Amino acid sequence: MELRARALEVLAIAEPAAKALAARDLASATGHALDAEVRHRPTGALPGRPLRPRLVPPDAVPRRSPFTTAGRAALLHAVAHIEFNAIDLALDAIWRFPGMPGAYYLDWLRVAGEEALHFTLLREHLATLGHDYGDFDAHGGLWAMAERTAHDVVARMALVPRTLEARGLDATPPMQARLRRAGDERAAAILDLILRDEIGHVAIGNRWYRWLCERDGLEPEAHFEHLARAYGAPPPRPPFNTAARRAAGFTDAELARLPGGG
Repeated sequence: MELRARALEVLAIAEPAAKALAARDLASATGHALDAEVRHRPTGALPGRPLRPRLVPPDAVPRRSPFTTAGRAALLHAVAHIEFNAIDLALDAIWRFPGMPGAYYLDWLRVAGEEALHFTLLREHLATLGHDYGDFDAHGGLWAMAERTAHDVVARMALVPRTLEARGLDATPPMQARLRRAGDERAAAILDLILRDEIGHVAIGNRWYRWLCERDGLEPEAHFEHLARAYGAPPPRPPFNTAARRAAGFTDAELARLPGGG
């Protein structure tokens, strides 16, 4: 089966472990054909989602302290939920937008496989804390932006990987420090892997955003500001992981415009 159609099939899977396994299998396969159009769309809502976790507004998700087992589980569940959404975001980027270079699809296929690994590792660690994915409420902020940008690949690249997912580059080191103070070295080590891979994922978003801007005759920084206003993207909040953002392809000019100058 051709890659974009298969990515759509995996996107439709609702059971978390099955979706993660299918995404990893798809990413590890070789010789993908790139279909020009996806003729058959699965029945049912996209993306496929389990009945749990219950999705609530972002401000209804309580703050999580890592200094109790339950609090640490809730914190890691929130990260697992982000990674589960990120599988869907990568698969959606593959099937939804036709006519991109082959390297675009292979980039996002790699992302889907890595996000699936992240989710699997976090879920396994949650089990050691007596919990599973779905045990805590979560919110759908990442996917909400995917829906708003479903018609525009330029907006998708600007506002999901290089905006919302880039926030993870900033949030991860302080979270790791708290987990280490709580004595959870395994969780901190998983976040080491996630941070390393997420730098690459944000870099992919930066690469294709700039490629699209060049293709369409857009000035990248000015157009990004326009998109952020038009789509109501959340503003960046300090502290910033400037080294990780630079490694992910943000320019010195972009870093200088962050609140506090990056």
